[in-house]
Amino acid sequence: MLKEGCMELGLYGLGRMGGNMVTRLAQGGHRVVAGNRSDGPVKEAVARGAVASTGIADMVAKLAAPRVLWSMVPSGDVTDATLDELARHASRGDVLIDGGNSNFRDSMRRAEKYAAQGFDFLDVGVSGGVWGLEVGYCMMVGGPKRAVDLVKPALDTLAPPNGWGHFGKNGAGHFVKMVHNGIEYGMMQAYAEGFELLHASEFKPDLKQVADLWMQGSVVRSWLLELAGRAFAQEGNDLAAIKGHVADSGEGRWTIEEAIRHSVPMTVLAHALFARFTSRQEDSYAMKVNAALRNQFGGHSVEKA
Repeated sequence: MLKEGCMELGLYGLGRMGGNMVTRLAQGGHRVVAGNRSDGPVKEAVARGAVASTGIADMVAKLAAPRVLWSMVPSGDVTDATLDELARHASRGDVLIDGGNSNFRDSMRRAEKYAAQGFDFLDVGVSGGVWGLEVGYCMMVGGPKRAVDLVKPALDTLAPPNGWGHFGKNGAGHFVKMVHNGIEYGMMQAYAEGFELLHASEFKPDLKQVADLWMQGSVVRSWLLELAGRAFAQEGNDLAAIKGHVADSGEGRWTIEEAIRHSVPMTVLAHALFARFTSRQEDSYAMKVNAALRNQFGGHSVEKA
C-alpha cells in the first residue's frame, strides 16, 4: 500500500543517473520497478528499495495502468529502441518518458509517433549529475499537462524545492536542457581560462584557496566553482594526473546549430565548444600551419617534430 502522495512507476536504464534516481524515488516512498540491460544494477536497485524486473515486458507487467514508464538510456538509437519496446508492452493511456539527453527535435518526433499509438509522451531534461541523489535533480519538462499531473509526485521527490518546471509542448523540456548545457560549456570554459592564467602567473596562488574564497559572496560563485575547489583539493594545482581531453555529448553542438538557425549570436558558447575539440588534438594541424606561415613570411624558427 503506497503512502499518500506517492505513486508507482517503471524506470529502465540504471546508469549513474538512472540508478541514483531510482534510489531517491524509493527513499521517497514510491514503488519503483527497475529494469536494465544487465542484472548487476538491478540487484543494486533492489538493495536500495526498488522492485526488480527481468526486462521491459516484466517491468510493464508489474505495474498497473495507467503506467508511467521512464527511460534513462543514452540518446539516439538506444532511446528509440527502448521507447519502442516500452510501447510494445504498454497500454493506451500509459505515459512514456525520455529522461536522457535527447535532441528536442527527436522528442517532438517521438511525441507525435506515440500519440498516434494512444500514449502520452514527456521529454524530461535532467540535470544534477552524480550529486542528484543527495541534493535533488533539476528537471525541465515538455509534454501534455495531463501527463505531467500524473507524474508530478515523482517529479516532486526527484527535485529539490522548486526544482522542476513544465515548459509547454513536447520538445520544450529537452530544448531548455540543451540551452542549459550550452551555457554550462561557456561557464566551464571561462573558469578553465581564468584558472589557467592564475596557474601561469608569477604569484602561483593556491587554486583551491581561490575557488573557496570566490564562493564567499563573489559574483562568480557557483556550484561549478565549488566543484573546481574540490578538484584542486584532490588533484593539486597542477592537475598532473588529469589529461586535458574534454568530450562533448551533443547538446553544445545542437545549441550552436539552433543559434545559427535563429541568427542568435553565441560567441562564448561557440568558443567553448570548439575549445573542447582542440583539447582532443595531440598536435593541432592548424597550429602547424600557423608555425609554417610565420616561418615563411618572417623567417621565424619552427620546432621540428
